[in-house]
Amino acid sequence: MLLDTASLYFRAYYGVPESVKAPDGTPVNAVRGLLDFIARLVQDHEPDDLVACMDFDWRPQWRVELIPSYKAHRVAEEVEGGPDAEETPDTLSPQVPVIEDVLDAIGIARVGAAGYEADDVIGTLTGRAAGPVDIVTGDRDLFQLVDDARGVRVLYPVKGMGTLQAVDEAVLREKYGVDGPGYADLALLRGDPSDGLPGVPGIGEKTAAKLLASFGDLAGILAAVEDPAAKISPAQRKRLAEAGPYLAVAPKVVRVAADVPLASFEAALPTAPRDPEALEALAERWGLGGSLQRLLSALPE
Repeated sequence: MLLDTASLYFRAYYGVPESVKAPDGTPVNAVRGLLDFIARLVQDHEPDDLVACMDFDWRPQWRVELIPSYKAHRVAEEVEGGPDAEETPDTLSPQVPVIEDVLDAIGIARVGAAGYEADDVIGTLTGRAAGPVDIVTGDRDLFQLVDDARGVRVLYPVKGMGTLQAVDEAVLREKYGVDGPGYADLALLRGDPSDGLPGVPGIGEKTAAKLLASFGDLAGILAAVEDPAAKISPAQRKRLAEAGPYLAVAPKVVRVAADVPLASFEAALPTAPRDPEALEALAERWGLGGSLQRLLSALPE
C-alpha cells in the first residue's frame, strides 16, 4: 500500500475541524485525521507493506523547465536561487513535521527523493512491486498507474476521507474511456488547471477520449495529424498541430517517473512502534489520544 501522503493530509486538514487541538491550543486536525485514515486503511485492507510517499520537491525544476506554468498558481513566494514555497494554510504547515515525526516513531516508512514528487516515488515503487499494489490518493494523476494485469489499483477518496472508490481498468473505461496508460494521454490533451497544464485548446475530455479511441495513444494521434488521409476533422488537426511544442514536452511532465533513485528502507508494516518513548512524548505533547491508539491497535499482531 502506497500513500500519497500530502494529498491525504490535505484532505484530513479540510475534513476534520480545526477545533481538534493539542493541549497548547495548536490545531492538530490534519495529524489526527491522517492517523485515523491510516488506521482504517490498515484495518480494512491489511497491507503487508505500507509506505508513506513524500514530496521532497512538490514542483521539480525539470518539470517547470518543460512547462513553466506547471503548478505556478500554487507558489506562495518565489525565493531567488531557492525552492518555491507551496501555498499552504497557515495552520497546516506546522502540522506536517508532527506527521513526519509520528510516522517515524511508529515505524511507518517515509520515502522520498530530492528533485521528485511523491507521484514519482509511487510510480517507481509500483513498477518494482512483485505483488498487488493499492495506491491511496486524492490525485487523479495516479490513475495512469492502474493495471489490472499486475493488480495495481487506486483507492480514491470520493467523500471526505470516509468513502473510498477502488479504481481499476473497468472504472477508468466507464468514466473516461481509457485504460491506465491512456489516462496520462487524456490528461495532457484536456489539460489540468489544478496542475497548471494548459492542454490543447478546444480539446476537452470527451474529444480527447474519442481521439484516443480512434488512434490508440498520443503517438497515434500525432501521426494522424501528419497523415492527410487520417479521419480527423480539420479543426482538430489544426488545434493539435498548433499545440505541437506543448505535446512534445507534456508527456514527460504528466507521466510519473519510474526510475527515481531511492535509498533502501523497510516497507513492512510494523507490529509495534519503532520508538515507543518518542511516540509517547509526541502523543502527550500533541494530544493525539484515540487517533494514535486506533492506529496502533490496527497494526498486525
